[in-house]
Amino acid sequence: MDRLRRKMSWRFPSSENSPELTPRSLCAGILIGCVLCFTNMYFGLQTGWISMMSMQSALLGYLFSLFYSRPMTSQELVVLQTTAVATGTMPLAAGFVGVIPALGLLDYKHDNAHPIKVGLIDGILWGCAVALFGVFLAPPLRRQMIVKEELVFPSGTATAQLISVLNKKQEGPQDEERTYISPSGSRVTRRRGYEALPAEEPDVLDQNSVEGEQESQKEQYDVTQSWRVLGLSFATSALLTLSAYFFPVVFNIPLFGVYLAREWLWYFSPSFSYIGQGIIMGFPTTLSMSLGMIFGWGVLSPISKLNGWAPGPTGDMITGARGWILWVALAIICADSFVSIIPTVYRLAKSVYLTLLSKRTVVVSEDVPEDEPASRLVPDRWVWSGLLVSVAIGTVLVWFVFGYEGIKPWATVLGFIMGAVLSHLGARALGETDLNPVSALGKISQLFFAFLQPGNVVANIIAGGVAEAGAQQAGDLMQDLKTGHLLHASPRAQFYGQMIGSVVSIFVSAIAYNLYTRAYVIPGPQFPAPTAYVWLSFARLIGSGNGLPDHTKPFIISSAVIATLIASFKVQALSRGKWWAKWIPSGVAFAIVSLLPVSLEGSRS
Repeated sequence: MDRLRRKMSWRFPSSENSPELTPRSLCAGILIGCVLCFTNMYFGLQTGWISMMSMQSALLGYLFSLFYSRPMTSQELVVLQTTAVATGTMPLAAGFVGVIPALGLLDYKHDNAHPIKVGLIDGILWGCAVALFGVFLAPPLRRQMIVKEELVFPSGTATAQLISVLNKKQEGPQDEERTYISPSGSRVTRRRGYEALPAEEPDVLDQNSVEGEQESQKEQYDVTQSWRVLGLSFATSALLTLSAYFFPVVFNIPLFGVYLAREWLWYFSPSFSYIGQGIIMGFPTTLSMSLGMIFGWGVLSPISKLNGWAPGPTGDMITGARGWILWVALAIICADSFVSIIPTVYRLAKSVYLTLLSKRTVVVSEDVPEDEPASRLVPDRWVWSGLLVSVAIGTVLVWFVFGYEGIKPWATVLGFIMGAVLSHLGARALGETDLNPVSALGKISQLFFAFLQPGNVVANIIAGGVAEAGAQQAGDLMQDLKTGHLLHASPRAQFYGQMIGSVVSIFVSAIAYNLYTRAYVIPGPQFPAPTAYVWLSFARLIGSGNGLPDHTKPFIISSAVIATLIASFKVQALSRGKWWAKWIPSGVAFAIVSLLPVSLEGSRS
């Protein structure tokens, strides 16, 4: 990893004369991030699944930069994709696809609380309460996990490699000539954006001039083709969606007959957006989702309905098969999430124990070599003051939005503290496995608050959402900091990008959620918001233990045991570096699809 960074730093070193926090990188990042925000809101409300899309952001940013007279540097692209990710992932970080819809599902009979509808203003205030806490958690984690421990962060590393490939032969006529020391120790002269060439071999420049012209023509052709494919895909998807508005049957094709479509919800929705999301997820994940779809809707649904355990309509979340399947899916999600996070907890506990045993402090000592000058780092006083201010403001805003009866201020403060603790687990798991165990972290926080405030479903959901927001956001931002570390981008510039992107996304996410709630019933047929039911059902279960449908306990126990065994086997295989480990089904992906109609899953699989 260190050799990879030296190689990238040699090609794309930082430059005091070439700013990376530029208006064009921020504007492009915000623009791309806003598109991602609406996209993630759409997919999150329909499937509970969102994507960081850092690589896609970097690629789109690179394509946009080609319209400028001087293309963006690698460091500018890092800031661009950092800003885009911070803007685009807020629907999940702020709970707009899970926590907020769950509050709207409250039932006074079961929860002793009326439904809480979050409007535009309340949504903005809620976003302000939780949007920045995770940003201030990221800088301390960077020094520990990226600089000292050099965790891989696979997606961040892959994004850095993509940017390095995109900018490897990028030319800029206005770039100044500079001299560096290569990793082998020889002096090299190059312009920013050029491949490094030995200064003592000027003839190579003449030889490469012809090749460079040919490569430039090929690159221009590739860019044209990329935009053509992008435009064609966009137009095709838009045309299909527009036609479905006038002819709804386009997205409700009874592929297996009218009876199965009407009674069992087995119909096909050829959505290009889901095809695209499936491509981004990758085949192993979509394979898990396909298996879960068959198990949930082909096995559990008929069993529950034909035996009279779920007598209502199949899609009903209270009396139908879908509500019955929810509890089995919840058991699988919890089992898989907890088992997957055990190795991270074990390694962290072992590290703390060995540190205490050797009488050293757990906090990173000051002699840890930092690879950036102080002027490019985020000062510690900014971090601590930012954490304190964000907790204080967040506590007041949460109290203002939900009231004293909804959640006590001390519980909100504990939620932020819990988020800081869980962020360490989430970031470490992300750095080692490329998976942020958001489901497990959310359930841990809910269990914690069920012990502190038993029976208070509202406080359980809100405080759990506060804790999950900080942990999830800090973990995702660590991927971007890893990209910047490899490409020698300024951590302070990335911090600014994260702050700006998060602030913008407060308003974009609240507006997007408000638009969807005005146009559709959420949760509803078009947007079932499956994670909202997971949040609410788990809060009810650990709060009172009531609410389990008939005959679910045997299926819950057996599913949890099987999921635990499979997850344990997968963890062992991954720890030993087995190539086939990725093909072992993911419990979370397997289970979450059981909450979705078959039509929403078919295109993605």
